[in-house]
Amino acid sequence: MIRLVLLLLGADFIRRYWHVLASVGVIWGVIGISLFIDALDGVLVFPLTLFGYLLLLESLATLFLASSGVGAQKTLRYVKGGLFLLISLLIISSHSTSNMLLAMLFGAAFAIGGCLQLASAMVVRFPNWRLAVAGGVGQIGIAIFFIQPYPTHYRGTIPYCLGIGLLFSGWSMVWLATRSRRLPPHASISELSFRNASSDRPLDAGLYPTADGSAMVPAASGGEVRMRDPGATLTVHVWTPSGSARSATLNRPVVDRYIAAVDANGVISTGHAALEVSRDIYISLYPAQEIDRSPHAFARTLRATADNNVRGRYLTDYPSEAKSWCESTEKIVFRDYDLPRLHRFWQHYRREEIYNLTHRNCSSTVTYALEAALEGVVGARAGGHWWSFIKILLTPEVWVASQIHKRATTMAWTPGLTLDYARALRAIVHPRPLSWIASLQLALRHSRRLRLAERRRRGDHT
Repeated sequence: MIRLVLLLLGADFIRRYWHVLASVGVIWGVIGISLFIDALDGVLVFPLTLFGYLLLLESLATLFLASSGVGAQKTLRYVKGGLFLLISLLIISSHSTSNMLLAMLFGAAFAIGGCLQLASAMVVRFPNWRLAVAGGVGQIGIAIFFIQPYPTHYRGTIPYCLGIGLLFSGWSMVWLATRSRRLPPHASISELSFRNASSDRPLDAGLYPTADGSAMVPAASGGEVRMRDPGATLTVHVWTPSGSARSATLNRPVVDRYIAAVDANGVISTGHAALEVSRDIYISLYPAQEIDRSPHAFARTLRATADNNVRGRYLTDYPSEAKSWCESTEKIVFRDYDLPRLHRFWQHYRREEIYNLTHRNCSSTVTYALEAALEGVVGARAGGHWWSFIKILLTPEVWVASQIHKRATTMAWTPGLTLDYARALRAIVHPRPLSWIASLQLALRHSRRLRLAERRRRGDHT
């Protein structure tokens, strides 16, 4: 979550305040450790009831203002508000059963997350997958710690969770602040996501096998990307697996949405993602030769290893792609973005004509490009003030986007995950309404309209 906040604020913000950010990270870590130790004996110094009431007010405000949101923003606010409302009521009740329910809730969340991370790391084998396995085992260990009653009989659940959260977020802030400070002047934070700090080659670059089994280094693509006209928008195109399938697919809601759709003949459709800035920049990565989509071969190609690298190709524009296939299922439009940064990213990234189904695919390419384009957009608009850091940190979509990013990097970027990530980022970059006061005004007007409609309905029935 801290990574995404700092990404949107930009490298200039971090370079200017890196020492303050690192100090805040250290303080957060110390507070996290103190909260954890304080909870071990069951006698809490932490004002748990006051925290519960503050969380209750925040959840009620989020739920009240959720109706003024649009699309995904509205849904995400309702989810966050409902979850926080449940947690706050359990905290305020101060009953032993409530403490146990909180422990089971957090324990189940960590257990499910750890198991998913373990399974995806073992199957996909992306770079640093062993570290992801260790992280999954750690999450399961934390889940066991929450679920078993020793030593506080669940009374320390909330301080434990807050302590762990502050410790990891503090460490992330210190790491990003120190690493970003050492980046070259024109480098970006997003490069920490896909580039090795000791090399100019992306982490996912590599060799792909040729027909005779030998290895070949991909040649750099030529040509320059032209700059767009002022006012042009950035559009993320997503073809969902079920929406882009050539025939009717079997009904598997979650799998169809985030992984792949399967038709009656067993043919798998994974969907597609692309990014477009007018007709000047178009980022759409495909394998040069179609990958075998049969279930047996598909399972083999899930591993993000070098032997599954194939030659890739970049399509030239959206109209020709839509004409040869179909119109994109979803379009996410951004008005504010950093075109020069996107231009530099694309000039570097397109040198590697490599495709890997789970590691360097169309969705990961679009996600990296979108992060490069949005880096520093919020910070530049807010003038680099500290208030923007606090404001964006409290935005519900930041939490959701960070969870999507975490899940995708420990599994694989898919069109469904890229779609949700782009929607969450759009809600952050282009919030509607633009302020809490405007949100309150819109929510009040919406509530007034609902009451008037209800009165008219009752009058019609009478």
